[in-house]
Amino acid sequence: MTLLHTPDFSDQSRTHADRVGYAICVALLVLGVVLFWPGIVSLGDAWLRPEYSHGPLIPVISLFLFLRQMRGLDRIEDPVYDRWPGFLVLLGALVPTAIGVLGRVPDLITYGLILWIYAIVLISFGWRKGAPFWPPVLHLAFMLPLPEMLYWKLSIELQLLSSELGVALIRSMGVPVFLMGNIIDLGIYKLQVAEACSGLRYLFPILSFSYIFAVLYDGPRWHKAVLLISAVPITIVMNAFRIGVIGLLVDAYGIEQAEGFMHLAEGWAVFLACIAILFGFARVLQRLGGDGRSLAAALDLSWDGLGAQARRVRRLRPSAPMLTGITVTAALAGLLHTGSATTAHPVERTSLLLFPAQIGSWTAGPQQVLAPRITEVLDADDYLAASYRLADDQPGVDLFIAWYRSQIGGSGIHSPEVCLPAGGWEMLGIRRQTVALDDRAGAAQMSVNRAIIQQGLNRKLVWYWFEQRGRRMTSDYAAKAVTVLDSIMLGRSDGGLIRVMTDLRPREDIAVAEARLREFVSETATVLPRFVPGAELQLPAF
Repeated sequence: MTLLHTPDFSDQSRTHADRVGYAICVALLVLGVVLFWPGIVSLGDAWLRPEYSHGPLIPVISLFLFLRQMRGLDRIEDPVYDRWPGFLVLLGALVPTAIGVLGRVPDLITYGLILWIYAIVLISFGWRKGAPFWPPVLHLAFMLPLPEMLYWKLSIELQLLSSELGVALIRSMGVPVFLMGNIIDLGIYKLQVAEACSGLRYLFPILSFSYIFAVLYDGPRWHKAVLLISAVPITIVMNAFRIGVIGLLVDAYGIEQAEGFMHLAEGWAVFLACIAILFGFARVLQRLGGDGRSLAAALDLSWDGLGAQARRVRRLRPSAPMLTGITVTAALAGLLHTGSATTAHPVERTSLLLFPAQIGSWTAGPQQVLAPRITEVLDADDYLAASYRLADDQPGVDLFIAWYRSQIGGSGIHSPEVCLPAGGWEMLGIRRQTVALDDRAGAAQMSVNRAIIQQGLNRKLVWYWFEQRGRRMTSDYAAKAVTVLDSIMLGRSDGGLIRVMTDLRPREDIAVAEARLREFVSETATVLPRFVPGAELQLPAF
């Protein structure tokens, strides 16, 4: 009797599975690049800025964390029955992505990218096995730039805080110094704590570094929390120390200590000091743990076997949720990148250089030219800064208009809540106020942001609002949301900031100053639409 040998197809099946795994990986890579391309380009531009120059390292480190965590994952080729929750996460990721592409808001696209990556992990490994991979995916958030509104507000707050702490250090050394906003006055020399000195250049990479520490550190959770949270106070204190030391060096040896190579060297020294302090915290925590291990032993930095873990991805089995996710992603990429987005419409308007010098009984002096540093930060397409008066012996009204052709893709209005404190003004009692205008304004009333600002003995009353394509708004966040909607529906994202302010004379009733602003705003209301288009639009209420 002849014995029949049944062939073993295991090797053939494994080869076929590897090919399928390769195909899935390539398809996901191509689709991801196509769908999220505008966000990827935006990331590349952001990484050119010093604050985000650490960005290219973040995906590499996240991949290391991911492969390191895969060491503890059992067979990924086994059947998985909980993939569909990951598909729902994928659908959730495509929502901000679609809004970002249609509204040309790269930040939303990059947020969607990170959530999409997590969804792919959940679909590939299943919910039970995939959900614990959130630490390496969350680390990708450190490669993203902050939204511009949040960036400027945080930058200004850190500038002021660092300036105050730095001046305190200078005074503690017996050096007389005066602080006005973010300007440190040493008498002969004046130092401006600019955006570059706010500490954000240190904060972002050190936060990422502390997060990695917390993930890799083998110890109690409260140790991890301390390592993560400590990055913020370390950065603020060390940046203030740097500002204080620069002030002392300038006072002793001249302004050269705050320029060129010395300024760069001082920055690197502070950054390395922050890292050293973070290591010191980790070492102290390790000793408190009492397990006798060294810090190196508590941090798993081994690269051994990571290549083998990467090759395991080829063994992913095709599944209905994965194929459905690929199909949905491909369909959305095709829809969004074949001209479905609303075309941007050109806006006809008159340059603010031609803004009338005579408005009713109000006469303007020469238009003011802002310093190059201020215009660079303002980043407006057109602006007007002028002072109007009724008579020489009466307080006038300062008018400032900033107009933006586009408020998306990183551009946009900087609120006076950010700009005025940076110039040394203290804002008091800011609130929303409804003011009644004269009949010639064409509107019975309007809402403005109203504040009193003070610098030394000088006080001013300020009104400001945002002109957004036919809407007068007081919230910069609401204005941004409406801009995204109008970009999708109308193909327009232009808008402007209007700010008027007048001096408050000693013992002058605030009601008198408000009447002065009310009269001026009423006079200018019919002029503004030529220079800040939109007041003539009839948009649906919502």
